[in-house]
Amino acid sequence: MLDHDHRAIANRLDLFHQQDEGPGMVFWHPRGFALYRIIEDYIRRRMAGAGFKEIRTPQLLDRSLWEASGHWEKFGQAMFALEDDKRSYALKPMSCPGHVQVFSQRVRSFRDLPLRYCEFGACHRNEPSGALQGLVRTRAFVQDDAHIFCMDEQIESETRDFCRLLRSIYEDVGVELHAVKLALRPDVRFGSDEIWDKAEGMLKRAAEAAGETLELLPNEGAFYGPKLEFHLRDAIGRTWQCGTLQLDFVLPERLEAEYVGEDGQKHRPAMLHRAIFGSFERFLGILIENYAGAFPLWMAPVQVVIATITQDADDYAHEAVAALRKAGLRVELDLRNEKVGYKVREHSLQKIPVIAVVGRKEAEERTLALRRLGGEAQHVVSLADAVAALAKEAAPPDVQRA
Repeated sequence: MLDHDHRAIANRLDLFHQQDEGPGMVFWHPRGFALYRIIEDYIRRRMAGAGFKEIRTPQLLDRSLWEASGHWEKFGQAMFALEDDKRSYALKPMSCPGHVQVFSQRVRSFRDLPLRYCEFGACHRNEPSGALQGLVRTRAFVQDDAHIFCMDEQIESETRDFCRLLRSIYEDVGVELHAVKLALRPDVRFGSDEIWDKAEGMLKRAAEAAGETLELLPNEGAFYGPKLEFHLRDAIGRTWQCGTLQLDFVLPERLEAEYVGEDGQKHRPAMLHRAIFGSFERFLGILIENYAGAFPLWMAPVQVVIATITQDADDYAHEAVAALRKAGLRVELDLRNEKVGYKVREHSLQKIPVIAVVGRKEAEERTLALRRLGGEAQHVVSLADAVAALAKEAAPPDVQRA
């Protein structure tokens, strides 16, 4: 199991660390944060392409809003709270109430719906110290959080589109969707039985219309509504719930969200809470273990290392690095006075996908001797051809499809 423990892999590849002074927090190192940003940039493009508008809401909000939403009653023990001489505040454990505030700042019409907001929201939850585990259980994390405000008749199409988007994204990043589960009303919940009957029935019908086969989970829903859970299987067979789609009629009622319908009257919108990665930290932990650090070229924090054989090739190596970087590749340069075999072994242990070796001959002929991770053979190609081929191969899947 150690070979697939994301903490051990991260230590070898210098991705992140954690320490006692920040329990449940993550110190991202340059390569680890590069991986983080690659995944963030990818999901940001996919969200924009699906019609989501990115917003940002406060980290710290007055306790009265958390009481109004119901989160204080349900999650108060897990929220980081503080006071000044006049007011009580809490760090947000989730972004939902803030998104309702943005929705409610203007008079909304049925013509505005569906309205889709997304946020890479930094959240804090006071998880028990014994439950903390690397990236998969933290106290500070970022969610690819999104909320769709819509009319009842739009729930089915929004659910279908979400399921398609999630499956496409999971395929792109190379994770296996293990199961889709429908979590039903918990014992402690808000809202009437009538509202829960409506929400559970609509979400079940919408998911089945989207082609999903559901496993039912009694008593596992959110306190405000039922939810679809999308479970992944990781590299060593464990399952994790990451993606989720929750149908909520309760929070719009509690926070008085409304829109003007075609009849000129005020109505409550339905609210779909949705995430695909869930916690970025947890999802990255799964990805690190899934690939054992040997990421596909588009995802690798460092895609190419130029390693010299002799100092005579230093100037050409700098030129090659500049050409690859200009084409958008993430490149590092190794000019150390070490044998090339040592350099290749070291960068292979660091899981660098492509090592380009250059010596006097390559400098004279303006070529690169390319070696792929896990391969023994070198392929000598011109610098121009290498730049073109690697740039094309290194494009993220969504960019390649565009």
